[in-house]
Amino acid sequence: MNINKIVKIALAVLGAGAFILWLQLPSADAPVGEAVESGSMHWMFMITYLLLGAAVLFSVFFGLKHMFANPQGLKKTLIGLAAFIVVIGLSYVLSNGADGTVETMAGRGINTTESVVKNIGTGLNVFFLLVIIAVGSMIWGGVKKMFKS
Repeated sequence: MNINKIVKIALAVLGAGAFILWLQLPSADAPVGEAVESGSMHWMFMITYLLLGAAVLFSVFFGLKHMFANPQGLKKTLIGLAAFIVVIGLSYVLSNGADGTVETMAGRGINTTESVVKNIGTGLNVFFLLVIIAVGSMIWGGVKKMFKS
């Protein structure tokens, strides 16, 4: 019996179990508290977490296996990782936690600190820099292709 048949049988069993649990879910008229405490809802979430965890583990395992089997792939991955770390470092340097945001938020009744504001600014800067890099890469590829033809 090969692995594909085993996986298909396991997925069929999980699917049948999920269908049975779905049939046992509380009706739409049930109070929210009762629906949240439902045993079938709990087990459906457990199945979801199990499948999600398995997908993440297998993706990471086979990705790392492929990366280490191919030295060129490992080199490209390390270059990409280093570039991402540089983007995060640059974003952290560019963010500012002492720009008056803490006082503004305190005036609205939200307690925060300069480090929290700086971390949020870092996340926004990472997003903006990655968008700029992505759009620039697409434009560069299009221009390069246009003049190559």
